[in-house]
Amino acid sequence: QVQLVESGGGLVQPGGSLRLSCVASGSIFSINRMGWYRQAPGKQRELVAVVTGDGNTNYDDSVKGRFTISRDNAKNTVYLQMNSLKPEDTAVYYCYARVRHTAGLRLDAYWGQGTQVTVSS
Repeated sequence: QVQLVESGGGLVQPGGSLRLSCVASGSIFSINRMGWYRQAPGKQRELVAVVTGDGNTNYDDSVKGRFTISRDNAKNTVYLQMNSLKPEDTAVYYCYARVRHTAGLRLDAYWGQGTQVTVSS
């Protein structure tokens, strides 16, 4: 009913930049939270950044000052601008959205398929 489609992952050198995009489509009345999580090899999935329903942003301490999350509500799209990338940023990045459906205004959470970000020389 709702799908999240991600793009922008890839291989980048340390200090470089990438911009991730995620667009939600389907029977969407509104989106509350929308953001990004990541999972590195051998580690738990963790929050990277999120935009809340009231427009506030939250970041993991490890990315503050380097990553910027933004949201285009008209396009149901969230972006993650990643600057000054470090090897420890290497992970699979997952888009997340909390969606209220048009049919019955039901609330559900959705995940993207994940996109690989690799920071290496």
